[in-house]
Amino acid sequence: MHFAPVLRSEALKVLTLRSLCGTLLAVFVCTPAFSALAGVSDTSDPDFDPLFMALSGVMPGQIAAIAFGATVVSAEYQGNGIRLSLAAVPQRGRWFAAKLVVVAVPALVVGLLTSFAALVAARAGLGAAADGLTAGEQVRGVVGCGIYLMLMALLAAGLTALFRSGVATLSTLIPFILIIAFVIGDAAGGATEFLPDQAGQVVIHQTHDGILGPWAGLAVTAVWAGAALIAGAWRLRGRDA
Repeated sequence: MHFAPVLRSEALKVLTLRSLCGTLLAVFVCTPAFSALAGVSDTSDPDFDPLFMALSGVMPGQIAAIAFGATVVSAEYQGNGIRLSLAAVPQRGRWFAAKLVVVAVPALVVGLLTSFAALVAARAGLGAAADGLTAGEQVRGVVGCGIYLMLMALLAAGLTALFRSGVATLSTLIPFILIIAFVIGDAAGGATEFLPDQAGQVVIHQTHDGILGPWAGLAVTAVWAGAALIAGAWRLRGRDA
């Protein structure tokens, strides 16, 4: 079977499931909303970072992106739908690749639109406090934020294929990105910079003091996502549907 019809069928699954469209809508709504709230916060702190403040809505927004990536894959395991999918597309690698494309492309498009909307909404509140941001920094923040949301969705998709459960993925990944870095931060020192969320979010900071730069941080997040996808593909190939 050619890749195009497989991709078309997987895209139709995303477009026809309200829960999947709803998670993408949640990304678009939550991120600018929280960024707008951050835009009216106190800017007198000497460590104030206007770019991070403008795009800080990505923190709650990434939860919806993770839910999207997990739900796209976990929907296959409900009611043994995976058996029908693999009966139609016996080439498991081709099917999984199509599944990842329909995770990555919508997540990236929505992520870029969301980060741009978040920047505009926050700048309206920040006013003169954001005047120091250069055009290059703003473009880097918007593009990097969109890529970051896509990578987190792919990380969730890979883990869901590995665990064969969206609940297990969400129960593992969301506490990990919301709690672990803060709990072990002091004990682990600079090691937390290499966690997927901490590394990827460097790109939305105007300045950075750690080991990783903006694009190097995204590369680390991409490595995490790639490792999860490889593990998920291995589980998919090695286990009966």
